[in-house]
Amino acid sequence: MSTFKGKIALITGGNSGIGYATAKELVEKGATVIITGRRKDAVDKAAAELGASGLIADQGKLQDTDFLVNEVSQKFGKIDILFINAGIGAFAPIEHTTEEQFDSVMSINLKGAYFMLSKFIPYLNDGASVVFLSSNSASMSIANSSIYSSSKLALNSVMKIAALELAPRKIRVNSVSPGPTKTEIMSKFGLEQAVIDQLNENMISDIPLAKMGTAEDVAKLVAYLSDEAATFITGSEFVIDGGMML
Repeated sequence: MSTFKGKIALITGGNSGIGYATAKELVEKGATVIITGRRKDAVDKAAAELGASGLIADQGKLQDTDFLVNEVSQKFGKIDILFINAGIGAFAPIEHTTEEQFDSVMSINLKGAYFMLSKFIPYLNDGASVVFLSSNSASMSIANSSIYSSSKLALNSVMKIAALELAPRKIRVNSVSPGPTKTEIMSKFGLEQAVIDQLNENMISDIPLAKMGTAEDVAKLVAYLSDEAATFITGSEFVIDGGMML
């Protein structure tokens, strides 16, 4: 199905997890997809697997965003779908949180995402779709997640204001807020599989649907919000967490 034939999509952090799954979904629906990431080897590998274009850019560095704007606009012109997906987490009690942890998370999750949108606004086609990756933790009070949750809550505020500002151009801005989702993030923390399995079991016990979400679940929602079926949806946060917030 070529739902997005002729459409140009840019996905930050598209070499793994939710970004990769969304790139795959959009490519399969006919879009021309550009993915970004910080590691050249990972981006090149993912781009080759997906049939996408890959560019190296760190969302936490504004000079990288300027480079990305220049490269994308020169090679592809304006874009139709912008999925601001890249993000990191740091989890510790407030008492023991360091300034370095605070600055690192806010630099990528909030400042980086903010200016990714800001700098690409002139290069969005009228009627384009922008989606931020938020988190259900933006609306929950979870111990040790103060920086991460705050960054995502702030991002949701940016999303709503952007939706108002860009509405005259029929550009829609929304966010998706996953709960526990099966990705390789736990493995990146160096945890053993037995520990990961136990953590997953603990999280599942808090989810009414009694299962973890998948990157593909989120990808399908991002694709829907970017499709013509969602042209009357803007300024909304879509929680996808199996009922965890209920």
